[in-house]
Amino acid sequence: MIGAIAGDIIGSIYEHSPIKTKNFILFHPHCTFTDDSVLTIGVAEAILTGRPYLEAVREIGRRYPGAGYGGSFVNWLHSDKPHPYNSWGNGAAMRASPVGFGFSTEDEVLQQAKETAEISHNHPEGIKGAQATALAVFIARTGKGKEQIRSQIMRRFGYDLKRSVEDIRPSYTFDISCQGTVPEAIIAFLDSDSYEDSIRNAVSLGGDSDTLACITGGIAEAFYGGVPEEIALKVEEYLTPHLWKICERFRQKYPNSPTH
Repeated sequence: MIGAIAGDIIGSIYEHSPIKTKNFILFHPHCTFTDDSVLTIGVAEAILTGRPYLEAVREIGRRYPGAGYGGSFVNWLHSDKPHPYNSWGNGAAMRASPVGFGFSTEDEVLQQAKETAEISHNHPEGIKGAQATALAVFIARTGKGKEQIRSQIMRRFGYDLKRSVEDIRPSYTFDISCQGTVPEAIIAFLDSDSYEDSIRNAVSLGGDSDTLACITGGIAEAFYGGVPEEIALKVEEYLTPHLWKICERFRQKYPNSPTH
């Protein structure tokens, strides 16, 4: 999960100023955590405590009101009677990585990912994006190779993962949909040779950079056996003590898999 949050922080300054290069400062002074991190940590808190996803996500979301939520999500967050609003937005996928670390079978991961999505993003594409993200994390952390990850996600979800970062980058633009974000984020991981390289791939696509890198970062963390310690330390610097404490509890309860 730290890998997802690091991706969000690193990509945050490029969300509205996209770049098409892998050559950039990893932690720019103006980087910050966004709604991607807050809601990822909300899902982690639910898994740790057994609380309903809706309850945990709303509580932590309300605690950090300026994190950059979309308008429909803000309305949901502050509604007296929140209902899902049929969203296919990539907000469903960005918060799903803890599910891939926190459950022990594919069936559990798919079901729990569906539950994290449908509290707000109950469109089939929103649910699909969350499931694909969580399942990719799960497959990666259980020791499978990249080609197994690629083939299984393609088979289950129909995403085109035969492209490369170099294929995507020239024409790719900002896209808030799961269907226009999740496959590209997975490819950014598949084309990488390290955790850091995966994040550079994701940001360099020039799209919704914080969310792309958040999704990519969770999968890369699972596959590469964690994140470099210097990156984890930077994440601690950027998060509030409250958010970091939840991350630490989650990391202790659900330690990562061995490095490939």
